[in-house]
Amino acid sequence: MTELSPAAKAVQATVDAMYRDWGNMMPSSSDAIAAAALQAVADQVVPNDGVASSIERIVEKRIRDELLAIAAELKAQ
Repeated sequence: MTELSPAAKAVQATVDAMYRDWGNMMPSSSDAIAAAALQAVADQVVPNDGVASSIERIVEKRIRDELLAIAAELKAQ
């Protein structure tokens, strides 16, 4: 097994923390897990630094916003 990247470790830690928080209870669906994973991915791929001055950063922010919109939709289930 290969070593995980720091970004992958951060996503894994987020999902692990959700399981710890739930204790022995499991969510009614996997939507909450998927939402948390997407939020963690968005934070790793496009950190929210508030700067969107270049075309590249504007595109990155749109990608982040789309990931977070999917996560919000899943959370609302």
